[in-house]
Amino acid sequence: MTDTIERIDPPNAADEATMLAAWLDFHRKTLALKTSGLTDDQLKQRSVTPSTLTLLGLVRHLAEVEHYWYQVILLGGESTAIYGTDEDQDFDFNGVAQADAAADLATWRRQVELSEQAVAGLSLDTLAAVRRRSGEQVTLRWIQVHLIEEYARHNGHADLLREAVDGVTGE
Repeated sequence: MTDTIERIDPPNAADEATMLAAWLDFHRKTLALKTSGLTDDQLKQRSVTPSTLTLLGLVRHLAEVEHYWYQVILLGGESTAIYGTDEDQDFDFNGVAQADAAADLATWRRQVELSEQAVAGLSLDTLAAVRRRSGEQVTLRWIQVHLIEEYARHNGHADLLREAVDGVTGE
């Protein structure tokens, strides 16, 4: 991750698509900030035992989330997990001990790029190609709001994890 991450505050007034995209970008950049400048070992540092929660685990999890919602649900792509396995559905969190942090960060950044490409030019009313496991169909609007919520929740975790690693706090 680069040391210079430009995180721009979302606009106070904008159309809905612009507002949702800006908030999602803000939260993606927040995760990038929370993981920047750390060593592999620091990215893999657990919060408290017995939790397997780590900053790298969050990055891996959010790569999975990006892939699932944009490539699989929205676009109808192949439903393959990036990290999860049949034996361990939470391998994104549980498998960081032997993980390559640089590769995992690159995977997350690539999934963000693919997600941004997937939504380019689409209306928020666009129906996803695949229904949710519950059978319900969602719109791009629903996916965008869900991803904002997902990142916001996990960025709260990232804030606490980062403080435990090296004392850095803040937005």
